[in-house]
Amino acid sequence: MKLEEIKLGEVLNVKRGTSLSGKYYDTKGTKIRLTLGNFNYPLGGFKNNTSKLNIYFNGPVKDEFILKKGDVITPLTEQVKGLLGETARIPKSDVYIQSGDIGLLIPDEKKLDKSYMYHLISSAIIKNQLSKGAQQTKIRHTSPDKIKDCVAWIPDLNIQQKVGSFLDDIDLKIANNNAISKELESMSKTIYDYWFLQFEFPDKDGKPYKSNGGKMVWNDQLKQEIPEGWEVGTLDQLFQITMGTSPKGDTLNQDANGIEFYQGSTDFGRFYPRARVYTTKPIKMVKSREVLLSVRAPVGAMNFSQNDCCIGRGLAGIHYDVSPIFAWNKLKSMQNYFDIFNNNGTTFGSLTSEMLNKLVVIIPDINVIKLYAKKTNVIEQQIKINHSENQQLKSLRGFLLPLLMNSQVKISD
Repeated sequence: MKLEEIKLGEVLNVKRGTSLSGKYYDTKGTKIRLTLGNFNYPLGGFKNNTSKLNIYFNGPVKDEFILKKGDVITPLTEQVKGLLGETARIPKSDVYIQSGDIGLLIPDEKKLDKSYMYHLISSAIIKNQLSKGAQQTKIRHTSPDKIKDCVAWIPDLNIQQKVGSFLDDIDLKIANNNAISKELESMSKTIYDYWFLQFEFPDKDGKPYKSNGGKMVWNDQLKQEIPEGWEVGTLDQLFQITMGTSPKGDTLNQDANGIEFYQGSTDFGRFYPRARVYTTKPIKMVKSREVLLSVRAPVGAMNFSQNDCCIGRGLAGIHYDVSPIFAWNKLKSMQNYFDIFNNNGTTFGSLTSEMLNKLVVIIPDINVIKLYAKKTNVIEQQIKINHSENQQLKSLRGFLLPLLMNSQVKISD
């Protein structure tokens, strides 16, 4: 197979985003300003930014910086080691604003397939060049010209199209698994709401409790009725709570040396965070499948720990042996309370140990929780399976990417 040596500038253009004034940042709006937090590093692709609250921009902006679905972007600033060269596709038209830290990749489609470009830029071939050429400051930068100066060897357009399509198929399978997991999560929440908020859990005859005459008892503390036999207590009476403590800075590294360390919600997805930082001297540890709750802005952001890990002062670990998914949905149902700290007008809303531990909650009958755990166990297991499969697909994609780019592996007709 013939490969042509080119500079990227011969087959694509890179357009820098616009500067956005902070006075127009907002927590609500119709246009979202892209940030480095929209790159799903190191897993690849686009993600919603959960690390900031004021992601909207309500000021004037030129139409050329409002991106379309399928546009390919890349970071021009390396917020974390290895970020340069990452790529993401814009998921929706006329919503996202290209800010100054973001480069828009525009291929010459007579020479470079758009999907092939998406994967080429994020390959080791290009990322290594960008890393070596990055401006050596505390936070490293690249530029459109430096990206265009990178050298690559590319095959004919029809081969590019096959490679791009094959790698897109892997990404599509990963996205489908994520969509299925999201629906499963929604199912577990629907059951939770019906049983524990509307009190329509199965009675002894298997019928919805409250609507079929189940006895309700008035609670003065909550100013509402709750099912007979249920109690009112504090969150630390229901769950085991661990408040994070950050290890010393000189114990931290990004080289996978030691224990996974999470400081806050920056790397949160739906269920599993991504390890970027490790510590050789962990202080506060939590177990796998514990709920990780952000206690600093944004208060209330949540994730499940994938492994035993260390947590810093921005997080609390919520442990519940009976049903981790119950703990997840219990905390989700308290989001209105957490949002008080996010909307208090300060830069860093925070939730103290005392505030969290002594939150007043309804403590359901343990038998109802166990029945919920049994009913949602299949849901939880399938989410785990989807996550595991995605990890394998990502490893396969990472293994094949350089081989396909170097034409060491060919895709048959």
